[in-house]
Amino acid sequence: MMRVAVYVRVSTQHQTQTQTIEQQLERLLAHIQAQGWPLPKEHIFRDDGYSGSQLSRPGLDRLRDRVAQA
Repeated sequence: MMRVAVYVRVSTQHQTQTQTIEQQLERLLAHIQAQGWPLPKEHIFRDDGYSGSQLSRPGLDRLRDRVAQA
């Protein structure tokens, strides 16, 4: 059963180059660790370079699928 998951995304090439997605992930992981919550690596979902205007994104689609299975 999935209790905690993380979804991160950047939509522009500039954001991807400046590692904004890594910064998002670091902050989320720090919060999760501070709460003492377990987070398996397979519960980290990410989309590099996908616009927020598109609902169909590989990482988001995988997250939706996992939630639907729970």
